[in-house]
This record gives sequence, structure tokens and C-alpha cells, in this order.
Amino acid sequence: MISEQAGDGFAGASFPALPEALPIGICDSHCHLDLLEVPVSHAVAAARAVGIRQIMTIGCDLKSSGWAAQTARENGDVYAGVAVHPNETTGIGDDVLDDIAKLATRPEVRAVGETGLDYYRDWAPKEDQQRSFRAHIDIAKRTGKPLMIHDRDAHDDVLRILAEEGSPEQVVFHCFSGDAEMAKVCADRGYVMSFAGNVTFKNAEPLREALRVAPLDLILVETDAPFLTPVPHRGKPNASYLIPWTVRFMAEVKDVEVAALCEAIADTGRRLFGPW
Repeated sequence: MISEQAGDGFAGASFPALPEALPIGICDSHCHLDLLEVPVSHAVAAARAVGIRQIMTIGCDLKSSGWAAQTARENGDVYAGVAVHPNETTGIGDDVLDDIAKLATRPEVRAVGETGLDYYRDWAPKEDQQRSFRAHIDIAKRTGKPLMIHDRDAHDDVLRILAEEGSPEQVVFHCFSGDAEMAKVCADRGYVMSFAGNVTFKNAEPLREALRVAPLDLILVETDAPFLTPVPHRGKPNASYLIPWTVRFMAEVKDVEVAALCEAIADTGRRLFGPW
């Protein structure tokens, strides 16, 4: 049972209260359940209480990818994404990539990601990041799973490599960070843009401009929990049950009804990750 303050389900952490439930069930397209300080069952129960029907928990290396796959196997409300995060690709070997490819064939794994390029932190050589990204593109195409991209300060190279390798049928830009012009490029290519709680931040007007031009049928929403908690709870731990704050803000930006946005997000989530 989830208390009004969500404290019973999230003991030991200063999580905000439950928001008003969404009118239509949707998916949290990207979070990290392994980094939350609560049991998976509590995170799932709180999410369900506000209309989040499915949670995509995402791996960032071989160990966390294996955890994500096993957690999804044990929890019907959880799907998994498996990959090596670009910041973890220093000296990456074929053995690791082969193991990721094996994980990606499992039915509970619904995405290959998060992979891509991160030039902001620069924790791994660009050559290693790009080699890994190309390998993950190949894994996504071979397994028929959506490719989930981490793109930070690397828009041009991400788009170039996707064009050079040939995009998988389904591509998702996790925590979309481009401007309106990049959103138009993504829309032209049929890439899905997943928006996180940072779209609610005061200094995020370029991101809101991107959201305004993104087609409804190419939009997802995510938490990236425990990070990027939306306003009005910025600074507190994030979790899937806080998505309604982001969705309602997005609906205002798009000037659409909340139910219409939820319906579009739900349709896209099922198209990419399967029914829930």
C-alpha cells in the first residue's frame, strides 16, 4: 500500500508526495531502478498508483545491464534496456559487446541502450565511444530492438554516425537535449524524442522550443530517475511516480489536453517496447 506521502514505499529517502494520477496509463521510457534507494516493488507500486503502467530500467555497463534484464524478468511491470554507456567505454572489448548482444536477445529486454556519445564529461576517448556506438547500432538492428541514445554535446557526430551505419527501425533520443532545429531533423528521420524533468527547468527554453515542434507521435516521457526531478520538486530524488508533473507541463507547452498527450505517449511506448 502506498501512503499519501509515499513515505511508506520510499522509506529512508525524502521523496515528494504522490501527484494526481494521469488519465491514461503510460510508460516511463527511461530510469535506473538500480540507483533508487527503495525496493523495486515499492517503485512499481507508486508508479502504478499514478498511472505509470510500465518502467524501462536501463543498464549502463555489463553488470547493470544484467541486473536490468533479470529485474525485468522477475517483474511484469518492468522492461529492460541493455548497453554500455558512452562514459564507460574506455578500452571496451569485443567480449563485453558480445555479452551485451546476448542480453539483447532476451524477451524482457526491449531496447539497446543507453548508448551514444557524451562529449560533455569526456570520461572516455571519443574513438572508444564511437566504436561502441557503432557496435550497439548493429546489435539493435540484428535483434530488432529500439536503439536508445545518450547524446550530450555530441549532436552532429551522433546524427552522422546514425546516417553512416544506417539507423535501426526504431530510434529513441533519451533525455532529448537538442534545440528546435535538431528536433526537426529527428522528426524528418522518424526518431523518437523522450523528454525528461529538465524540460520544466527555468533555463530550459531551447528544450521547450524543441518540444513545441516535435510531432505528438514521436514523443515519449521519462524520469531518468533518480536524476532530473521535475519542478516543483527539483533537488529531491526522482522516481517514476513523479512523471505526471512532467507530462502536465509538457501538455501546457504543446497546448494539448493531458489525455491527448498521454494517449500519444502510450501509443508510441507500445509501438516501441510492446504492450503492457
